[in-house]
Amino acid sequence: MLFRAAMPGAEYILKGDIQLARILNILNKSCCGIDVHKKTVVACVLKADEFGEYTHKIKTFSTMTCELEKLHAWLKEQNCEKVAMESTGVYWIPVFNILEQDFDIVLSNARQIKNVPGRKTDPSDSRWIAKLLALGLVNGSFIPPKDIRELREMTRYRSKLVSMRTSEKDRAHNILETCNIKLGCVATDIFGVSGMRIMKALIYNTEEASPEELAQLAKGRLRKKIPELVKALTGNMDAHHASMLEMILDHLAYINEKIEELDRRIEEKCKPYQQEIELLDTIPGVDKISAQAIVAEIGVDMSVFETPERLASWAGLSPGNNESAGKKKSTRTRSGNQYIKTVTCQCAHAAAHTKDTYLSAKFYSIKARRGAKKAAIATARHIMVAAFHIIQNKESYKELGGDYLLKLRPKNIAHSMKKRLESLGYTVIENVI
Repeated sequence: MLFRAAMPGAEYILKGDIQLARILNILNKSCCGIDVHKKTVVACVLKADEFGEYTHKIKTFSTMTCELEKLHAWLKEQNCEKVAMESTGVYWIPVFNILEQDFDIVLSNARQIKNVPGRKTDPSDSRWIAKLLALGLVNGSFIPPKDIRELREMTRYRSKLVSMRTSEKDRAHNILETCNIKLGCVATDIFGVSGMRIMKALIYNTEEASPEELAQLAKGRLRKKIPELVKALTGNMDAHHASMLEMILDHLAYINEKIEELDRRIEEKCKPYQQEIELLDTIPGVDKISAQAIVAEIGVDMSVFETPERLASWAGLSPGNNESAGKKKSTRTRSGNQYIKTVTCQCAHAAAHTKDTYLSAKFYSIKARRGAKKAAIATARHIMVAAFHIIQNKESYKELGGDYLLKLRPKNIAHSMKKRLESLGYTVIENVI
């Protein structure tokens, strides 16, 4: 991208003249650019000599496994050393799986290798990717090892199932509200033991069961609220709403079953990374499930990110840098890995409710100045940086304490407290020791 911006005639120069060697160094003299689609892949093999002149060959293959194996054999025949392609949806994964054993693959964001406007065809796209790869202008995306990718698929699917479960619970609440049954106003959790007994009785005894009989099904602490339950269960549930509620509860039971099964599989898959998960669990706000999700997204090899700042930026937790003419504009975070961003933000909100911790103090300190959303992002960034050092050094989280910020800036805190007291009408006399 910088190459095209600095040199408007880059596309012309890249045609193969000897000028190329004089302007830019060719890093990959035998490489391939692949333009990936759902049904086809277009591959361009580019070979350059010591004078900067190069030749290219373009072939189109189907995305069927047999055709992708032909692509693999063809790249072998061409003595191709490096392959680059766009991370287009999930279509790149089958190509990557077949080629990863024998080739150095660079997977790049499509936004970073966009072709020159007005010259977009599948062959030209593949040729453009190959040219950028030859010049070393393609930045590769992070691709974790196969076992981490498999763990990532399971943790992401688990989050989808949890979201589906929440949606089904909301539908059940809506059905009850439609029938003017206010069970949710009395019971803290209508999907507990008592709530489920009452809802099943509503389904199978829609006309026969009276509010008094339904209230007697309550268990534990809810029995203290039987008079309130009688009033709450006086509604108008007919056969239609009963059948809808039955389907919702059946689907909810199925989802719970699959989540439990998936939890067992994730637990088995995480055995090689048990040490890292236990260490991440020491961070305030991070539980076992969150730790598993973090490992699934970033892996356990922190050398691929080099620094914690790069990891935070990759996760979409670093503020943007947009400055022109000495004026700072928007500092919105760029889109990163949405899964790790969601997990760490949830952990940040959980950490905010912990007592006497640095993360809690940090959250409320930023919230007072910038709002809850920015506070959550900033706290999530701190969690991500902590996770980097914990995984890299194999050390547990070191708590700084809730008063760390006060100790860090004692003069600023004293000045702020003085101004507050003076605004209330008090006279503050500084005692300098």
